[in-house]
Amino acid sequence: MVVKKKTPKVEAVVLDGDKLSKLIGKNGLKSTAGAQLEALTEDLPDGPLLGACLHTLALVYTSLQPKNPLRRAIASALGSVPVWLVDRVVVSLSSCLSDCLSNPASDKFNQNVDIIAACLDGFPVGEKCINKLLPEVLEFLHTGLSKCLHQNSDLAGRHIAQAQLMHSCLSAVKASMLVVQRSQDTICALLQREKEKSHFEDTLSSLLDCYTEILTDDEFVQSVQSTAGMAMVLLIKSVMGSGDEVASGLDLAPQWLKHRCERVLMSGQPPGVCLYLCHGALAMLSWKGAIPGPQWEQLLLLVPQILLELDVSVKESSTAMVVARVLTLWSGAALDCLQGTQPCPDALQSLRGGSELQQRILEHIYSHWEHPLDGVRHQTRSLFKNLLVLHRLTSPSDSKQDPRTDPYINTLTQSLLGLEWHMRGKYGSLSCLVELHGAGYILEMQPQLPSCLLSLMGDQTLAPYASDLLERLFVSHKTQLSAQAEEGQVENWMHQWHVTWVTPLLQVLCSARLDQTTYILDYFLPKLLRCSPSSVSHMVQALQDMPLCSSGPTGSRGALGALMTCLRAARAQGVVPSSEEGLWGGLLPLSLLRQALVHKHDQVRMDALGLVCESHRSTETLTSQELELIQYFLPPNLNSQNPGVRQQTVSLFKKLLCRVKDSAQFLQKKAGQEKNQEKKDQDQQTLHYYKEFLRWMCVTLLDMLLPGASFSKCIMCLHLLCLMGQIFTFTADSFALGEVVTSNHAQNVLYCIASNFLEVKQLASTLLRQLLPSTVGLKAADRMANVLQAALDLSTSTKPFDSVTAAHLLNLLIHEPDLTQALRLCAQRQGLEVQPPVPPAEASQTLILEINTLAVIQFLLHCLQSEVIKAESSLLQAAASFPLYGRCHCITAVLQQLNTGNLSEAEQWWALVSELITVCYRTSDVVAPVVQSSSPEGLIPMDNDSETSSGLQKILQEIQPRDTNDFFTNARELEPEQTEEEAKNSHHPSLNTGGESYRVTAQMVLVCCWRSMKEVSMLLGQLCQSLPLDFTNEDGVRHQGLITEKQVEGVGLYFRQQLLQSRHRGAFELAYVGFVRLTDMLCRSGSQALQRLPSSWLSEVLEEVKSSDPSSKLCATRRSAGIPFYIQALLSSEPKSSSCSLLKMTMRELIALATPSSDRDTERSTVPQVHALNILRALYRDTRLGENIIPFVSEGMQAAVLGFTSAVWAVRNSSTLLFSTLITRIFGVKKGKDEHSKKNRMTGREFFTRFPALYPFLLTQLEEAAATVESDSGQVKLHPSLFLLLLVLSRLYPSPMDGSSSPLGLAPFTPFIIRCGHSAVYRTREMAARAIVPFVLVTQVPSTVCDLLKELPLSPGPKIQHNHIHGTLLQVRTHNNVTANPVKNAFTLTLTYVFSQNSCLVTRGAFLDVLACLCGPKISLLEELRQEVLSILLASDLFVPGPSSVVPAPGSTQYLLSLSRVALNATVEHPELWDTQQAPQLLQHLLSSISYEVDTLLKQLQQRSMDRDRDSDRGPEWQNQTTLSHLTSRAFHETHPHCLSKVGPHTWCSSPKHLCVCALVFTDSRSLVPTRDDGSAASCFSEWAALVCSCCSEEHPVEVKMMVSKVLVQCTAPVLTSPSLPLGISSYTTVSLWRSLVTLLQDEDQEVRDAAADFICFVPADLLCPDVSGSSVCPPLALDSAVGVLCRLLKQWERVPEGVLSLTEWLLGNEDVNQEEAESGDETNFLFEKGELNLWAEPVQWVRLLHRHLSSLVQTLVQTLDPGSGLHLSRIRTLSDQAQTQSQSALKSLSSLPSLPQFICPMEHARLTLKHDRAQLALDVLHKLR
Repeated sequence: MVVKKKTPKVEAVVLDGDKLSKLIGKNGLKSTAGAQLEALTEDLPDGPLLGACLHTLALVYTSLQPKNPLRRAIASALGSVPVWLVDRVVVSLSSCLSDCLSNPASDKFNQNVDIIAACLDGFPVGEKCINKLLPEVLEFLHTGLSKCLHQNSDLAGRHIAQAQLMHSCLSAVKASMLVVQRSQDTICALLQREKEKSHFEDTLSSLLDCYTEILTDDEFVQSVQSTAGMAMVLLIKSVMGSGDEVASGLDLAPQWLKHRCERVLMSGQPPGVCLYLCHGALAMLSWKGAIPGPQWEQLLLLVPQILLELDVSVKESSTAMVVARVLTLWSGAALDCLQGTQPCPDALQSLRGGSELQQRILEHIYSHWEHPLDGVRHQTRSLFKNLLVLHRLTSPSDSKQDPRTDPYINTLTQSLLGLEWHMRGKYGSLSCLVELHGAGYILEMQPQLPSCLLSLMGDQTLAPYASDLLERLFVSHKTQLSAQAEEGQVENWMHQWHVTWVTPLLQVLCSARLDQTTYILDYFLPKLLRCSPSSVSHMVQALQDMPLCSSGPTGSRGALGALMTCLRAARAQGVVPSSEEGLWGGLLPLSLLRQALVHKHDQVRMDALGLVCESHRSTETLTSQELELIQYFLPPNLNSQNPGVRQQTVSLFKKLLCRVKDSAQFLQKKAGQEKNQEKKDQDQQTLHYYKEFLRWMCVTLLDMLLPGASFSKCIMCLHLLCLMGQIFTFTADSFALGEVVTSNHAQNVLYCIASNFLEVKQLASTLLRQLLPSTVGLKAADRMANVLQAALDLSTSTKPFDSVTAAHLLNLLIHEPDLTQALRLCAQRQGLEVQPPVPPAEASQTLILEINTLAVIQFLLHCLQSEVIKAESSLLQAAASFPLYGRCHCITAVLQQLNTGNLSEAEQWWALVSELITVCYRTSDVVAPVVQSSSPEGLIPMDNDSETSSGLQKILQEIQPRDTNDFFTNARELEPEQTEEEAKNSHHPSLNTGGESYRVTAQMVLVCCWRSMKEVSMLLGQLCQSLPLDFTNEDGVRHQGLITEKQVEGVGLYFRQQLLQSRHRGAFELAYVGFVRLTDMLCRSGSQALQRLPSSWLSEVLEEVKSSDPSSKLCATRRSAGIPFYIQALLSSEPKSSSCSLLKMTMRELIALATPSSDRDTERSTVPQVHALNILRALYRDTRLGENIIPFVSEGMQAAVLGFTSAVWAVRNSSTLLFSTLITRIFGVKKGKDEHSKKNRMTGREFFTRFPALYPFLLTQLEEAAATVESDSGQVKLHPSLFLLLLVLSRLYPSPMDGSSSPLGLAPFTPFIIRCGHSAVYRTREMAARAIVPFVLVTQVPSTVCDLLKELPLSPGPKIQHNHIHGTLLQVRTHNNVTANPVKNAFTLTLTYVFSQNSCLVTRGAFLDVLACLCGPKISLLEELRQEVLSILLASDLFVPGPSSVVPAPGSTQYLLSLSRVALNATVEHPELWDTQQAPQLLQHLLSSISYEVDTLLKQLQQRSMDRDRDSDRGPEWQNQTTLSHLTSRAFHETHPHCLSKVGPHTWCSSPKHLCVCALVFTDSRSLVPTRDDGSAASCFSEWAALVCSCCSEEHPVEVKMMVSKVLVQCTAPVLTSPSLPLGISSYTTVSLWRSLVTLLQDEDQEVRDAAADFICFVPADLLCPDVSGSSVCPPLALDSAVGVLCRLLKQWERVPEGVLSLTEWLLGNEDVNQEEAESGDETNFLFEKGELNLWAEPVQWVRLLHRHLSSLVQTLVQTLDPGSGLHLSRIRTLSDQAQTQSQSALKSLSSLPSLPQFICPMEHARLTLKHDRAQLALDVLHKLR
């Protein structure tokens, strides 16, 4: 990519009066200095002209602003002067620089610091000036830093000012470092001069004091502290020299230096001081080459020990980042020391692998390689690599060459390969090993590594890591193989490389699910092709050798999809030849590509489209074939419900359109240069193709935007049209796209604004602005007036989404110059006294927009003011007739379109803003009593009878705007009963709309109130954020604006009141959004008073929370309502790069409140504690706080756990919510359905390293909880926090270093967890069993299991607790990887007691579960154990003859299930292991069980077995005819719904009888019939067909429709397309089944549509087009094909007349006109009723498709038959009358709709239009038949 070089911007030089007078006074200098320098001659070297020139350049140089390119030009000029002139230049520049440094103005400090840094930036003359003025420069820097340190304490709460101050400090410290570094000799010389020594030492001492102050002050950001640490080390080094005395410490340092460093070395300093000093030592001292002496070796080994000690105490993630970076820096320094040292010094042998230091550093790596910060993980990986290199440098020479001879590397590699793949650090570590030792070494140890890594690419979180490791592996492997081939060791090495890397890739692409291969295309395949471009031909050949038409396993892309994927990636990488050389180099047949473009799977279609659209060159010409392929792809792929597919499609079309544009420009440019007429004609033909294609695409997309079009199609068409407008424009373009856009097209786009979906509205508005104004037609006065009136009407609609439509219409109109005239007409019609301003005659578009916006807001404001007055007298009337939120929303939306930075009508805006803020407050006062009620949702009774609702109006009248909540806290009584007439008037008050009555519900009043509050908040936030502020800064300069500081503060107090007192979530959540806008504005404002407001507000609310009690106005229910939002907004305004002082202060106070304390008054502390817990929960959930919240996780977890011990339910409830949030914050969002997935777990070492305070806390709490578990009395003693503790501990797992001597080991937890397994609570025992697994090392599993088994009793006794036995068995069961004989012997000893002398069914069942695990294929114990288990099974209660002897008792169900699992293991899952003759007998007993649970277990196993054997030709061995007979019999008599859902798919058989019965059994339990013989099967068909047809509608569950889809697909060949027409063509037969199939192809659920589309694979090829024959196609194309196939079948069956009439009934829709009229006559105005959400089905398109096929069929019928022969004339007349009636009814209803019904009632208009279109198309067909 060619990047254009930016033109440097030279700003004007600003000189103050003093400098300007000096400059002009120098010899009357009036021309440029450059010209004067050119006039110099060697004869007059010392003239005044030379001095004036030099002084001019020096003065300009020191006056320029930072980053001005003129400064570098002057530096170049001054630096290139002759040698004899250098001293004069230094004198002039030093003089000017000295003048700058002596200027005490604080606003010049940053500029002067920048000048100092610029003098040392490759400017030798400037460096000489700095050395000359060194004491003065250092004194200036010290003075500036001292002022900054003093100012820092005065800027509390002013975040922006603090950030600027930190930047100034950082620049000054960096400049001081640069000065000291470049002035080493000068410093030494000054320290040796007796006269200047004392003063210079004082300067250096003061500078050291500044560094010390920065290091020890936590208010400074880490970047400043880190730089100060480096500066301090550099200054000490400059004073002491660079020899061995520097490494020996301060013993040899001067006394003044010792004295100044004492403060840093004092105990009790923050840990960051040592950290930053270590960083400084590593960065500033020279470590390259041989170490000067032993002191340096000691220093090198001391640094990592200090860092590792600091690592344990680090809380902040940012500090952990610094520790990781410094450790990596240390490892780099160690490498620098060892590079030139041979042999390695003895002192540095501790850097070798296996040493104690290396083990500690590895422990750090294992603890941090899963850190949430990317930077920490990256540094950890670099550190690991450096450790490996250090090991190599310190190892003997014989082990450096071959890693196989190095035991340390071998052990490390094996341990890494043995880790689980969800650990992200494993990938980087293996990459380091590959980089150092080659891929061959790793592949020898694990040959299946490529396949293993490819299987992990389906996980988005692991795909980047796996792809990086794969890239390193295959690149290294290729390099090794090629090197071996050159040496003659390997023949045909490329084939070996393909087998290793390409073959597994193709297998995964063909067989894996699509979602598992997405990231292979994104991450892996491009890297592989870049490594080996020639491999693409191997891939294509291998895939074409496979059967391309097969789709592969369920959900996979098959060979065809894999081929598309590989070719797309290769083409994007430029590997596939250009299409100009043939269709992708002749690699792919066109027919295969056409199949892929309409394939059923989304990703296959996207890959095929990408293959066509993407190109390595944007100017590559598109061929006519490619354009035809796009035309083939577009229509059936516009209606995709998948957002990802839509996004990919739009992205690929953008590439295509850009390619069209770029290649067209290239061809046009080429045409002027081309001399060959033939090529010139070809280029012109290509441009003609382009034009025709673009015009076709434009018309096709616009034609799709019909009323009733689905959301997905609208969004896709509008996206693509907007792209065309952006790339080509509809106004003036060589392709003339605007010519094909008709006014009807534009009107359809305009009507899209009425869509229920916001994205459609936005895209439609964008597209309308791109179209020609004459086409849109809004400039016509009557049209504009109608649209404006519709927008104003919608702004008062009671349906919330109508106000959004109104806002979009107004935003369209405000760009029209004549809008104010239309507004004046609307005001006259409504009798409003509004005089909107009129823009001048030739006003600019900006001025028109401003004046129109002003006029619209004034109009809306006037309306809103009058409506607020009415609402103050009757909120009920406002909710029913003119809810206030619509006007507010429109004002906010219109205001957002305006650039308020430079407004011409400032006075009018000033007055308007004041009125807006006032009316917002009044609106809020009207609705506040409802949203601030203790129960806003239940404020108004919902009863519609007059007795209950007669007091409704009275209640609303009593709720007057007021600031208190006494109405809801103090009971009131209504006045005496009203008369009947008054009640009627109260129930149906008359509005000023012609006497019409209105109805209102509680929902309408509530929505009116909370949405009004929401819109007021959004409007106030928009005003504060967008309008310029009117304020006076610190220097007394006033900045003109439209909103004052007082108004902004008033808005803030308003938000405070709403957030702290509102109870309705919708109200305070949206108030929070507005308040966030306000806080962002406050922090960035130039007003000092406003900058301090967030800090003061935060302190006030925290004090209010502390002092809150049950009588407080703060809401203690509803999770503290808006209080957490208020505090969140205040804290999120604090810059992340700051010291976060507000966050730290808030968290400390909240944690102190949330943590229970014994010395508090319980009653008074409960409410603050609840508030604190709720606020903490919100803060931990806030992602904007990022890693800054992590240091407080430990304290939050302790507060949550201790909160469970409270006796108050509210505290326990809030603690539960906080605990759940913390679990998510620590372990991450759950990434799958598995609750205990290892993706959401953490090693114990990492957990306790990141949160060290939790180690003693959890251990102490667990010890206390475990002490309450065991009780001889058997009473339940449930510790409140036990479940939480076990839940946390079960999320941990052993780390690779868990065997080391670490103070954070997991072993101390083990005995307490085992004791918790003895709890009397079943759930606690389960949790303890799950939690024990991470705490037992793999090597300790056998001994642990033996110890647990020894606790089991061998004989009955009085003190036996079955809870103990059960808990122990559960813990044994979780360790199922046992192979030792002692475990088997221990089990054998307990068999007798458990099954002969034990009456507890729970423990017997648990023991059976353990035996089932031990007898599985993974564990090889002695055969005797299985035989003993089998004898127990045959003698058990499940298999005794007669009724079951298991009496219903606690645990009886679990016991039966345990018996069944063992039996199924022996008979179905692994019969070869048991080798028993009783397997059939056991299975028959299972099938005879009457237990629902056993039955469900059997069917689940059967389903798994069928899924496993689905692709094999034969069924499972155990499912013989007898078993099938039993299963079918159970299916016929099944009554339980859950079992019914599992019967249908698995009792399938080829006979018609089973076909009928399966459908009946699966779809409806009421349709069950007894088993019938084969002779009666024919009588079932009618009933079966009726049942199938009745189960296809939308109201049925997805499972039912999926089953019907599968049934119809299987029936395609034998029934639907059979030439013999076995079911006939009458009612509920073949044609009805086809209609059911068509209905399923238009179902809203994508799975149902995809399943139904599979019918195409079973249709005979002669009935299909070649492109879709035998392949899976997308549902839209399948729908079109289905109707076409049916029409061809009607001809084949010779039933065209009957078929035409049946299809005409489909076309007509069979709607009952009278019923529709009856329904429309009694419409209920539901508030949120959006009509039918048309997400996929498109009735208009379906009707047109059907009419197209039907017209073709009718034409065939008319041509082949005599007029009237074979047609049912009476039926034709009936259909004609019905269609005529339907058409007239639709027209009558359409005429009764209001003006512009497309906006006012779009759903009703679309329904009636469809009804009319159906009737007209049906009449057209019937007319042709006549």
